[in-house]
Amino acid sequence: MTTNENAWSGTVAKKSRALLDGSNLYRRLEVRLDDGTHLDVKVDRDLWNQLEVGDRLEQQDGEKPRRA
Repeated sequence: MTTNENAWSGTVAKKSRALLDGSNLYRRLEVRLDDGTHLDVKVDRDLWNQLEVGDRLEQQDGEKPRRA
């Protein structure tokens, strides 16, 4: 599941990027939420470059994810 709408917080478990449509590079993070579930989140290049596996990430309702 990919979401950028609901509030959540968790830890970066995996970073990935791919040319899914052959022309656009998509950056995604697998985030282990505080309740133990996993969430796939699309992020922009700047945030993707700032984060490493193990970093905390959070998102408020209707906002973009940000480093916690």
